[in-house]
Amino acid sequence: MPEQISEVVFRPEEGKLAYLPEGPCAFRPGEVSWVAIQHGGDSGEGSINVLDLNSGENRHHVLPGRPGFAFPTSTPDVFLTGFERQVGYFNVESGDWEGVHGVVEGEEEGTIINDGVLCGNGVLFGTKDVEFKEPKAGLYLWLPGMETAKHLRGGQTCSNGKVIISREGKRYLLDIDTPTRVVVEYPLDLGNQVLGEPRTVVDLREAGAFPDGMVITPDGQSVIVAMYNPEDVEAGEARQHSLVNGGLENVWKTPGSPRVTCPLLTEMGGEVVLLLTTAVEHMTEEEQARNPNAGCLFRAATPFEGIEAAVWPDVP
Repeated sequence: MPEQISEVVFRPEEGKLAYLPEGPCAFRPGEVSWVAIQHGGDSGEGSINVLDLNSGENRHHVLPGRPGFAFPTSTPDVFLTGFERQVGYFNVESGDWEGVHGVVEGEEEGTIINDGVLCGNGVLFGTKDVEFKEPKAGLYLWLPGMETAKHLRGGQTCSNGKVIISREGKRYLLDIDTPTRVVVEYPLDLGNQVLGEPRTVVDLREAGAFPDGMVITPDGQSVIVAMYNPEDVEAGEARQHSLVNGGLENVWKTPGSPRVTCPLLTEMGGEVVLLLTTAVEHMTEEEQARNPNAGCLFRAATPFEGIEAAVWPDVP
C-alpha cells in the first residue's frame, strides 16, 4: 500500500487563519479558495480565502459568522456560502446576499452549517453540534429561491464530507457523520427531495482518527478522506479507500500536522495534485510547538492523470 509525504504549500501568517481551515475549491487557474471556519476558539467569525498557489499570496474576506462552506460561482466575488444557519449567494465585496437566501430552521441551539456539496445551482449540506456531543444536527438541501432549507434527515452530530455520484441512472449521496467513523451511501431522489436509507461503504473505525472532508477520485471508484486526529501524533493523514470493497489503497501523510480537515484534487504545473487543509483547533501551546505545520495547507503528488475542470454555478 503506497504511502506518500505531503509538503507545505501555504503557511498562514496570521494565527486566526490557521485555527480551522477547510473546504478548498479549485478557483481560477493557479488559485484555490478555502474557508477559515472560525478565527479562534472563542471567535464568532470566519473568512473566505483565495490563495495563489504560485506566489503564496492569500486574500481573505471576513464574514459576519462562521462558514461551513463557500463555493465559487460564475459571478466574480460571489460565493455560494453557508455560515451560521444561513445559506445562499454571498458577495464578499459588498457583504450582502445576492437574491433570496435561506435559513436552517427546526434545530436546537448550538448547531451551525458545516460541510456541503454542490447540487445543481444549489447545495446539499449538513450541520454540526459545535460541542461535538449530541446528534441534533442534520442534512439539508437549498436551491435558489428557497427561504428555508429543506430538511432531509436528522440524527447527525457533525455532518462532514459529501460527494454526489451517479450509478445505473440513479443518484447517491456519499456522506460522513464524523463520530460514526464510517462513510455511508444514501439513495438521493432530487425530484422529490428525499434521501433513502443509508448503507456503509467505507468503515474507518480502526483508523485511529476521525474522518472529516472527502473527495472522489477521477475514476469514481474510490474516495479520499481527510483524517482529523485529536491526539498529539507526529503526522496526520488522508486515506484513499475503494468504494467497491472499502479497502485501503493509498495514504498521504502531513508531517507536523495531525488534524487534517479537507482534501482537494486539482491541477498544478500540469499534474494532478492533492491539496490538504489542516487545523490548529484545540491544540495547546506545547502541542503547537511539537507540531509546527499545524494549520498549514499541504500539497502531494497523486497517481491520477486528469480531472474534469470545475464548473461553478450561476447566480440567478
